[in-house]
Amino acid sequence: MILQINELFQSLKELNIKPIYLIKGNQDYLIQKIRNKFLSLIPESERTMNYANYDMETTNISNAVEDAMSLPFFGEKRLVIVNNPYFLTGNRSKEKINQDIDSFVNYVNSPQNSTIMLIIAPYDKLDSRKKITKTIKKNSEIIDLSNMSDSDIKNYLKSKINNNGYTIDNEALNQLIQRTSNDLSSAMSELSKLFLYCYNQKSISVSDVNNVVTKSLDQNVFDLVNYVINNNINESINLYHDLINSSNEPLQINAILLSQFRLLIQVKIMSEKGYSQGKLASKLKIHPYRIKLALQKVKNYNYKKLSIAYLGLVDIESQIKSTQKSADLLFEMFMIKFVN
Repeated sequence: MILQINELFQSLKELNIKPIYLIKGNQDYLIQKIRNKFLSLIPESERTMNYANYDMETTNISNAVEDAMSLPFFGEKRLVIVNNPYFLTGNRSKEKINQDIDSFVNYVNSPQNSTIMLIIAPYDKLDSRKKITKTIKKNSEIIDLSNMSDSDIKNYLKSKINNNGYTIDNEALNQLIQRTSNDLSSAMSELSKLFLYCYNQKSISVSDVNNVVTKSLDQNVFDLVNYVINNNINESINLYHDLINSSNEPLQINAILLSQFRLLIQVKIMSEKGYSQGKLASKLKIHPYRIKLALQKVKNYNYKKLSIAYLGLVDIESQIKSTQKSADLLFEMFMIKFVN
């Protein structure tokens, strides 16, 4: 059964607790909030004996299963948290662990009722072909954080702002989301700064957001893409210099630039073939917010220009790796060549 977060919290409050829960999606803020809610179900005096936390990147799942099968020690419930279950995806662990998946399948099919197993899978997509993934989906309560829409994130932020006695207009809210690259965890961490900055007036404006919220690297690179494609040499070079001077690695900046232009090219081609925003997000495995922004941009760009920019950035990456030329100089040469 798929639950919304508010439904999950209400059921836990009413002590309507199920044996297995699956949290899917990479939303650090909400994951931590959910983790704390489950932890609060175990009295602090009992946590030493009735609470365990396992990371599947370094531990065999059999340890978590064995713990989950044990009865609570002088308590009503035992909480076992399973983190990073990479074997539910197509990913591989960095550590060579021979996971005992069969014992996990058996447990999920017949869980211990006095144990709460919380499986935290911080991935946008699971491999539904795998037996263990199918078994967990069939036998657990699922909270899917990977499909949070723009409106879901806006509503959550607005609710948090209002509950703290503040107001925010739509333009300021959109700017906050844009500056934090539609990442709820980043937006929530910036809210505390905004609350302090706007303490006297209790209202948050666009200028407040611009003054307080630092743009993420992804957002800065997104602005850089716009400068590049619109032939704004001075703005492009100045922003590139600023990013380098802010201790960002040239290869990292270039990699994000390449990723942005690759996405624009893909969206340009596929949208012209009739792909909708939802189908593009699903097919390219990209967050819907990035697809939305890309669709807005590619209407004004032609394929040839996007391709020239992409190939120029590939050349920069090659030269950064193989020559002693400075990244600043390489980018300036790229911009002059691109504009001409």
